[in-house]
Amino acid sequence: MIKMEDIIRDGHPTLREVAKEVPLPPSREDKKTLSDLLQYVMNSQNPEIAQKFGLRAGIGIAAPQINISKRMFAVHLEDGKGDLHSYALFNPKIISHSVEKSYLTSGEGCLSVDRNIPGYVHRHSRVTVTGFDLEGSPVKLRLRGLASIAVQHEIDHLNGIMFYDHINLQDPYYEPAGAIPLER
Repeated sequence: MIKMEDIIRDGHPTLREVAKEVPLPPSREDKKTLSDLLQYVMNSQNPEIAQKFGLRAGIGIAAPQINISKRMFAVHLEDGKGDLHSYALFNPKIISHSVEKSYLTSGEGCLSVDRNIPGYVHRHSRVTVTGFDLEGSPVKLRLRGLASIAVQHEIDHLNGIMFYDHINLQDPYYEPAGAIPLER
């Protein structure tokens, strides 16, 4: 079980590396890692488990955040419509995206960042992502809203990019014309 002490923090060099592709079919070890990532996110959203183990709530986590520089992440969230988005992917890629941008009005946070960093993170409103599930079978997802933002945040981790890299330092609350604000 992944706990907070397993999550590396901002400044650790692994968080700035471009993660390596996962060989397919996935090994037993890689499947366990990906399964553990998904379980962490689910556990962190369960108030009893989170309190018992001191877990910070999250909606996504990527392997580099537990110091494993491989291209895998897990996301588990309910969107604004009440739809569950629960994904654990190897080698995810964004194959298309909207021109339209969106951002969370509350800003973004990260399990690897222990401080609040104010500002808007502009992301594509819609993305199409391909990857491979826990069994190594191909997956194609069309995402919008919070699910789209969460997946882009996790794919950034696989490319050594932190969410605050996207914040305009001169004007952290800049709102591009036509961008869609999302409440969380």
